Amino acid sequence: MLRPVRADRRTTSPRSAAPLGRRLPLVAAAVVAAGLTAACGPSSGPAGSAAAAPAGQSSQAFPSESPSATASVEASPTASASPSASASAPASSSPTPSRAQTGSGSTGGGSAKPARTSAAPAPAKVPGPGYDSSADAQKQIDAALRAAKSDGRMVLLDFGANWCGNCKAADKVFAQSQTAGILGASYHLVKVDIGGNSSANSALLRKYSPSGGTYTMPVLVVVSPSGTVRTDTHVTGNPSLTAEGINAFLRKWAA
Repeated sequence: MLRPVRADRRTTSPRSAAPLGRRLPLVAAAVVAAGLTAACGPSSGPAGSAAAAPAGQSSQAFPSESPSATASVEASPTASASPSASASAPASSSPTPSRAQTGSGSTGGGSAKPARTSAAPAPAKVPGPGYDSSADAQKQIDAALRAAKSDGRMVLLDFGANWCGNCKAADKVFAQSQTAGILGASYHLVKVDIGGNSSANSALLRKYSPSGGTYTMPVLVVVSPSGTVRTDTHVTGNPSLTAEGINAFLRKWAA
């Protein structure tokens, strides 16, 4: 920084040159101003003008300071390039949705679990063909009524005899898969032997079919879970002892 001052002393006439004691503070001020310009960036005015005004000297007094300021401005493109880098950084670091955000939409209506439906009750046991003369019919009817109160099925009482032809025809229909399915789903079937000499079974017949008279077997009586007689074929007459006739009868009184 002292070399340009010496050159200026050679080119400037002794008359117009200021004393050396006045120039050195101005040179130091110019160096500081140039450093501030380089640190803070280029100013709107010409470099070195703020230092030249108080000294009362022309702008040619410090010709070497303007190149340094220019150099500092030319070196600033590295700083001006930083905004583009900083602008590109946010673009590249775009936020990515987290797993919780991406997975939250998939569970919108659906996180609800399906309602559990109650399973249908197991089919009731359907007794085989024939009538057991040694069975306690009263106990069987009582058990059937208890089961009916639990599951809501009807109780079907079949009064007949092993030597009765119509009873055997009805037994064959009861053994068919479709009819057995209706019986198991909607009824508790109790078969009561009235072909022998059992007075207890004859009393049960008169209890559930009290109209009396001559009975045409089989006598089919549908009883509700509460024990009320819903229909009695001794009064209404037997249905056709075919699959169609018996199935229609069973469906009618199942509800």
